[in-house]
Amino acid sequence: MKKLINQYGEAKFGMFEQGIEQINYLNFDLRSSMGKRKSLLAKKLKFNQFQFISFTCETLIVGLAIVDLKIASNCFIYLYHPNTGEFEEFSFTNLFAIGTYIDTKPNSGKAHFHKGANSVTIINESGLRKVTVYLKAGLKIEAVIDESVQYNPLAVCVRAGFTGFHFTQKIAALPCSGSIEWRGKHINLEQVKALASVDWSAGFMRRETFWNWGSLACTLADGRRLGLNLAAGVVETGFTENALWLDGTLIKIDMVDFKFKRYSDKSDYRQWQLRSNDGIINLTFEPVGKRQDKTNLLIIASNFTQHFGRFYGQITLENEVITLNGEWGFTEDHYAKW
Repeated sequence: MKKLINQYGEAKFGMFEQGIEQINYLNFDLRSSMGKRKSLLAKKLKFNQFQFISFTCETLIVGLAIVDLKIASNCFIYLYHPNTGEFEEFSFTNLFAIGTYIDTKPNSGKAHFHKGANSVTIINESGLRKVTVYLKAGLKIEAVIDESVQYNPLAVCVRAGFTGFHFTQKIAALPCSGSIEWRGKHINLEQVKALASVDWSAGFMRRETFWNWGSLACTLADGRRLGLNLAAGVVETGFTENALWLDGTLIKIDMVDFKFKRYSDKSDYRQWQLRSNDGIINLTFEPVGKRQDKTNLLIIASNFTQHFGRFYGQITLENEVITLNGEWGFTEDHYAKW
């Protein structure tokens, strides 16, 4: 499907096996809750976009994102070395999204964030998603995510609030190559058998929302790549964004329940329980570290905690049961007002 919005200004809702080429949001008939048509300027200001990318393996965890909320933009990168416990994070904010750009094409185009001598760029060309990070502090990432073979992302669009829409495209456990220079270490992504996951989201989202999220990318003992994307609280109006990928094959998953204690002492907080209605997912997540941010700019606000840690439990498929025994992944607890 080439464009998400049709000639009548309506968004197409549902799942798109062939994906969407362009989110032509300016053609959307955006209205107030009382039916008043929004101006072109209002559409530009209310359209939110973000792209999150992770690289995971037994010896390295990396998360990075570019977020464009028009009133402000944010970019963060964090790295964790499981063997040594080393952790470092970087976060940058630009008011009015200066120096920030995300194209409206999920599978092509460009995204970038610049602030001073710090830059993060994501470029899609011929089935390759190229990620480049250069930071003043010395961090350097030059990575390529291979989307040219067995590329089956979950692309879905749902209603958001009374008048908007939320589009997201996600995939986990993609092959990647390249290198990372961090704290004097040179890390070759192919040599450490890292896998990449990509979250590309955009839309006229709910003014105030929250979600829980879980993601995993690992190589099983038999050599197959396993990817997982689970969420609750945001993309659930008729369709969900819950799926797994086994060697690139997409398998849809029903609604997922996240059980955890948001506010408690450390001894109670550690475990998350993730269960799906269809019985496929029965997992426990044990956080090891986190990246956390609380921002309240009155007009926009965010209470964000993204954990990295290990998954345990069973994934029950039609012909087999996959047991996880400490594979690395992420969970997230996120409140947003935008």
